[in-house]
Amino acid sequence: MSVREWVAVYLKGAAMGAADAVPGVSGGTIALITGIYDRFITALAGLDPREAWALLPFLARVHQDDARAELRAALGVLDVPFLVVLGLGVVSAAVTVANLVEAARTTYPALTYAFFFGLIAASVVVLWSELDLTTPNRKFVAVLGFALAFAVSGQASATLPAGLATMFVAGAIAICAMVLPGVSGSLLLLTLGQYHVITSAVETATDAVLNANLGNATAPVTTLAAFSLGAAVGIVSFARVVAWALDTYRAATLTFLVALMAGALRAPGQVIVDETTAWTPETALALLAVAAVGALAVLGLERATGDITY
Repeated sequence: MSVREWVAVYLKGAAMGAADAVPGVSGGTIALITGIYDRFITALAGLDPREAWALLPFLARVHQDDARAELRAALGVLDVPFLVVLGLGVVSAAVTVANLVEAARTTYPALTYAFFFGLIAASVVVLWSELDLTTPNRKFVAVLGFALAFAVSGQASATLPAGLATMFVAGAIAICAMVLPGVSGSLLLLTLGQYHVITSAVETATDAVLNANLGNATAPVTTLAAFSLGAAVGIVSFARVVAWALDTYRAATLTFLVALMAGALRAPGQVIVDETTAWTPETALALLAVAAVGALAVLGLERATGDITY
């Protein structure tokens, strides 16, 4: 691939990362729009610990020209360079957007979560119209998904123990959404009560690095490392389970996922209520306006991509 093509892959990854950092927007949808979804999923499916183990002999002889050539060829077959460049784009944009979100959440919490509410609600409306709820089983799955997300939303941060294990599990769960157009990984984090933990850790780590105060970066970097490790495990395990479920029980799986999104609206809704100290007509109008902007963003994206299938 040429330098121009690699830059294009990086920019597409950046678009995915920016989307994944915002609850209600899906990086999978961006991958679909930019035309790399199939290649992305195929490359992920090719990730296998056994394949990595098979590369060890080449690494042991990396000082030899023939070994380096064979290693490059093997990595090329697995499309690892593509995933690395795409991943750099995802991470760099996600970090940037997470810092912006954390600043907005700290300064204007109610308005920020009203925007999230609009994004999520519109996503539910768009996806719900594509579901088939004609069978009792799918209706049961829809009720189950909604009830589960509603019960967990707003309570998870109080019930889930703080620590690296929670971050690991959150990373493994959130990364699954990355392979599903329309489903937001950040929304799953919000449902689990861990979204603000991640954005806060990103902001603290970024500030520490920019101010050359690396001592303050230890705790947030450890948190992000646990999250990233969980995401890596999720890519090679949970994501495959979700992909299998979509292939085998597509209608029921999509119904469950969309119902989860609907039930998860409780999370931003609760923050809006808690952070709004005075309910005046002006406050209500501002919240509705911001939510409408979020909803219109999703509806506009759907209008632009409605003819794309996956």
